[in-house]
Amino acid sequence: MSTSTSPSAPAVDSAPSASPGAPMTHQQILQALSGLLLSMFAAMVASTIVNTALPPIVADLGGSQTGYTWVVVGTLLAMTATTPVWGKLADLFNQKVLTQTALTIFAVGSLVAGFSTSMEMLIGARVIQGLGIGGLMALVQVVIASIVSPRERGRYAGYLGSVFAVATVGGPLIGGLVVDTLGWRWCFWVSLPFAVAGWLLLQRTLKLPQRPRKQVSIDYVGAFLVMLGVSLLLVWISLAGNQFAWTSTISLVLVVSAVVVTLVAVWWEAKVAVDPLIPLRLFRDRTTSLATLASVSVGIAMFGSGVYLSQYFQLARGMSPTTAGLMSICMVLGTMVAGIVSGRLISDTGKWKRYLVGGAVLVIVGLGLLGTIDRETWLVQVGLFMLVLGLGVGAIQQNLVLAVQNNTAFADIGAASSLVAFFRSIGGSAGVAALGAVLAHQVSDSVRAGLQRLGMALGGGSDSQSVPDLATLPTPVRLVFENAYGDAIASVFALTVPFAVLTLVCVLFIQEVPLRHTVQRADERPHVDADAEPVGHDG
Repeated sequence: MSTSTSPSAPAVDSAPSASPGAPMTHQQILQALSGLLLSMFAAMVASTIVNTALPPIVADLGGSQTGYTWVVVGTLLAMTATTPVWGKLADLFNQKVLTQTALTIFAVGSLVAGFSTSMEMLIGARVIQGLGIGGLMALVQVVIASIVSPRERGRYAGYLGSVFAVATVGGPLIGGLVVDTLGWRWCFWVSLPFAVAGWLLLQRTLKLPQRPRKQVSIDYVGAFLVMLGVSLLLVWISLAGNQFAWTSTISLVLVVSAVVVTLVAVWWEAKVAVDPLIPLRLFRDRTTSLATLASVSVGIAMFGSGVYLSQYFQLARGMSPTTAGLMSICMVLGTMVAGIVSGRLISDTGKWKRYLVGGAVLVIVGLGLLGTIDRETWLVQVGLFMLVLGLGVGAIQQNLVLAVQNNTAFADIGAASSLVAFFRSIGGSAGVAALGAVLAHQVSDSVRAGLQRLGMALGGGSDSQSVPDLATLPTPVRLVFENAYGDAIASVFALTVPFAVLTLVCVLFIQEVPLRHTVQRADERPHVDADAEPVGHDG
């Protein structure tokens, strides 16, 4: 049940600061964000560095395509299931301490992952990493919303987008170099110095506005039900079709259990919880409802493209991890440019819907183009397709959060911000898991057919399901695998196009509300005349 604690719970930051409505200078905001940005860099590098390193890691640990998928899904699952928990805690407790806690959990997971001796141990460590990354993904957005008005938030979202871009470019590059020189274990340890430095910077520079003391009620039951429902759904999506049939008894049990637990969670949040984990009243706002639904396919595009493009370059084109990392520059460049430019233009004009619509259209086009590639597609063509997808993702991912935060009361900013991240992570987790199952099935069938044409006997299902080390295969067999992965990965991208169309439909129906100049809404500032011209956060 929801458990109340005394008002003395750590609901305020000990550092002296202004009230939520008071303005901060540009320099003060940058100082407050320095530790957050470095922490996010560490988490994002750890996430993207694995994309290039996974093929040699899975081959070294003797894993299969299912294991390959779960190294990614394990992190996304933990991140997804805990994101609303972190967001709600941010509305109740000290956001600075919460951010440092999430960073510590992430660092522990990274340390353990580097010592992994089996696929099971690696997946477990990645789950621990996901717990911390989920906290950082939610809390960074919440902290920015706590100190910067929506009208000025675009310029700082540009800084955050730049960190994302640098980490996304640097991750695959660092991953390739580390795998080729020091070994794959250092891919997990290389982010630890950044995590430590980020923790110390948070301690020194992050001064948050004081929050009014309130009776704290933690919805433990709601948190458990939400995490259980999401976990059951993702386990079913990722394993069905490989570990058991889609129509099997196990599949039926998982689906029914996920539906029942989700319905119970909705009932609990709506009728029983004193202070619900996910306040259902947030969905009364049309912008929030449509933005959360639109963020699902954005998650599929963000997470799926990184995972499967890395497989494409290494397993369909025979590239080394370093070269595959270099190939990611096109998409990351598009994401960075679109994020920074759209953020600056939104701050200057206050108009944001046009960038959501344009971004959604570019995501559809980019995914559709990537659905036409194979192992012989001209690499310049592939790079241009990735650039288009990157421009779309960059224009839409941060601005969906901005649209929701602009309509949300300051007291609910943590829950609302994490709601968008939650559904984006669900899209990424479910998308990577489901697409991984489709990829494994198609590759298995193609490899079996190709080997049979070569007159080679199969030594069991594992021969066609395991992730190969192409360098050790004879040329005819290597070509079989390369063709199989090239065709299957193109099919994976084509399957995501309908979800991108859904995003466009949702965005078209979002009503554009002018961005306010203050952190709090007018109805939350009793001492300020609602008709007065608000003051920007840069003074």
